[in-house]
Amino acid sequence: MTIDLLLTIGHHLAVFSLVGVLAAEFALLRPGLSGARISQLARLDLAYGVLAGLVIIVGVLRVIFGAGGWEYYLSNHAFWGKMAAFLAVGLLSIPPSISMRKWANSAAAVPDYIIPADDLARSRRFLHAETAVLVLIPIFAAIMARG
Repeated sequence: MTIDLLLTIGHHLAVFSLVGVLAAEFALLRPGLSGARISQLARLDLAYGVLAGLVIIVGVLRVIFGAGGWEYYLSNHAFWGKMAAFLAVGLLSIPPSISMRKWANSAAAVPDYIIPADDLARSRRFLHAETAVLVLIPIFAAIMARG
């Protein structure tokens, strides 16, 4: 197997895992969320961050060592659209991540802690926006793959 194939496989597995974790967060972040589920949500969010980092690392390695060569990527407008969409998803994930950490700390201190409805709704709006922008990434990837 070539390094390009291994990096491509790793990149795709990391991206699909990231999407799966985002879907799990979205499913879990519902009204009435409390107790152990808040802790579970915070752990999922940590996994989401780790996977995002892995996507970036493997993606950079693909740019450097991939069969297309770094020149292909840096001169490709779809690549930069994909990078902008990934950055936007990352920035949109910050407010919910901060809230989830705060909720987990509150739930650890107060066993019957329930997330305030407006906080939960705000975080769900951010997850909706993340998901909407995330859809652009495979679109740009498909355009990029066709030169």
